[in-house]
Amino acid sequence: MDISPNKVGFVILRARELGAKVGRWDQPTDDADADSILESRPSDATGHELNSFIKNLNSDEKAALVAVAWIGRETFDDYGEAFETAKAEQSAPTERYLLGMPLLADYLEDGLERLGVDTSALEDELYRKV
Repeated sequence: MDISPNKVGFVILRARELGAKVGRWDQPTDDADADSILESRPSDATGHELNSFIKNLNSDEKAALVAVAWIGRETFDDYGEAFETAKAEQSAPTERYLLGMPLLADYLEDGLERLGVDTSALEDELYRKV
């Protein structure tokens, strides 16, 4: 792969956190407490952090991240073909494309598994760092 599994794992963790957020239902305030921690708030840095992380990857890493997602989504079986297609067909910013993809974390995790990466060990390692 043209991206480290740890970088893909970081995207998986943050995408899961972002996917767990729900729409606001109470009065708008930026004071997060235990009852509202899963509400999506403008001051929440998770989405911005993930967007910036993907945006700052080099072009090969961006294409690799898309390729892993496509393999997890079963659009491609071959990493090389998925990677070359991702490089050739990029038309929108990668971060916008990926963050607009429903089930991004699941696709990336499935893609890593299909590529032979033990995601349970990777997840344990990444949670210790967070």
